Amino acid sequence: DYMIRIKLNETTQEIKKGTRLLDLLDPSVQKNYYTCKVNGRLRELTYPLNKNAEIEFLGIENTESMKTYEATLRYMVAKAFHELYPNVIVRFNYNVSRSIFVKSETPNFIIDMNVSNNIKKYIQKLVEEDLPIERVTVDLDEAERIYKEFNLHDKLDILAYRPETTVHLYKCGNYYNYMHAYMAPSTGYISKFEIRPYSPGLIIQYPRSEYKGEIPPFEESIVYGKTLKAASKWAHTINAETVDKINDRVTENTRDFIQICETKHNNMLAELSDMIAKDIENIRLILIAGPSSSGKTTFSNRLRIALMSRGITPYTISMDDYYIDRDKILPGPDGKLDLEDINTLDIELFNEHMYKLINGEEVDVPRFDFTIARRVKGHTVKVPENSPIIIEGIHALNEQMSSSIPKHQKFKIFISPQIQVNMDNHTPISTTDLRLLRRIVRDKEFRNASAEKTLDMWNSVRSGEFKWIYPHQEQSNYVYNSELSYELCVLKKYAMPLLKEISSESEFYITANRLIKYLKYFKEIDESAIPCNSLIREFIGGSCFNV
Repeated sequence: DYMIRIKLNETTQEIKKGTRLLDLLDPSVQKNYYTCKVNGRLRELTYPLNKNAEIEFLGIENTESMKTYEATLRYMVAKAFHELYPNVIVRFNYNVSRSIFVKSETPNFIIDMNVSNNIKKYIQKLVEEDLPIERVTVDLDEAERIYKEFNLHDKLDILAYRPETTVHLYKCGNYYNYMHAYMAPSTGYISKFEIRPYSPGLIIQYPRSEYKGEIPPFEESIVYGKTLKAASKWAHTINAETVDKINDRVTENTRDFIQICETKHNNMLAELSDMIAKDIENIRLILIAGPSSSGKTTFSNRLRIALMSRGITPYTISMDDYYIDRDKILPGPDGKLDLEDINTLDIELFNEHMYKLINGEEVDVPRFDFTIARRVKGHTVKVPENSPIIIEGIHALNEQMSSSIPKHQKFKIFISPQIQVNMDNHTPISTTDLRLLRRIVRDKEFRNASAEKTLDMWNSVRSGEFKWIYPHQEQSNYVYNSELSYELCVLKKYAMPLLKEISSESEFYITANRLIKYLKYFKEIDESAIPCNSLIREFIGGSCFNV
């Protein structure tokens, strides 16, 4: 028998060629892991080793492993519906409280308490039976036959956009499906989950890596929930809920599709500026916050112009100009600078300046020079009595930043791209991935930073968002959904080469590879038809606001 050498936990050992990763683990701990890193690449636990390798088993605290857990759970729920209600088509979407929402796409089939309980019992039975989930490779004709047999017509439509000639599927018992993700070896791995009725469907909760591998407590988010519902309705209205439908729209008439999406943004801006105009007697501060790469800068500019068209002349101040000099910021426990922390801003000076400006006093507003990472002299500002001040920054909705101003004088806006687009019915696309792609493209375009550099800081950006931004979104007066249903077709052109540059030696290769797998399905768009004031221009360049 041919032997190969592997390095695991700093020790080197010889094993038989063809040994599955799974078989290197003691059976008592096998189910603590969901994927494995083999020479820098993500592999399933059923992967056979055929050459010398350095390996690291990944548990739920790893983001990519968590995605495997979540995809396997979705697979099991889809199987449960297929076995119990064979003619029902269901659709998965990401929802409030880091959960997944399942709704029926079949007319007159309602997911009630009874359905929810039946699905939950079926999943529990699958976990107990610990059935193997096997990866199979078939040709396109066979994939087509299987998809038709299992009523997966939405997956058939996307096949046309797949560059490869073979298709991977996962088989469990007699059931076949594909979730555009790696899977756990068997159903027994998915022991932690919550399934509950949540009208008009059900909610699935699963362990989260950023929650130390536990299921976060379910928190109602009324404002966020309404935004997602509106986003879902919008995608349905313009017939752009899935990749293949988006590609069809692009093929039919790219210019119309772009303009339809841009008009949605214009309509929201009109609605928002009307709300502000009605209460302009009171409103002195318009505060705009949202997670990274939401498009805050372009949005602030467009809101300013929309208000000017109503006879209101706002003044804009960027919260970034109140950063403390970089060399005066103490690193966190991990030795890295946490630039998302609210204490990296001069809260006292900001409050003092806002108070003075609202009272009609003159103020020397600083400017933060990112090239030297220090505050420098800005300009002198005096704001007329009837001009509101627009402030954007990740901490803008935090009361601490503007505690010197009464609440009734503040109008709070939360901005984020809430995408409700799926690869197919069973595979929702994550809003976080969309923002990450925007950020990769922008960082290269405007900061000449590599995709690796962006990926390196992304986890700390994400933890900052959970800590500093999301807790304040429910206090907002308005949520602006900054997604453009055509944007992944544009970002693909810019992001693909940057992601492909990442070598298999890089620790970010796994994430890059996952993003490439999604992007490859989108049809590229020629961006000449994108208006210069479009929010996407903030990331790809060509903005008339010089962001």
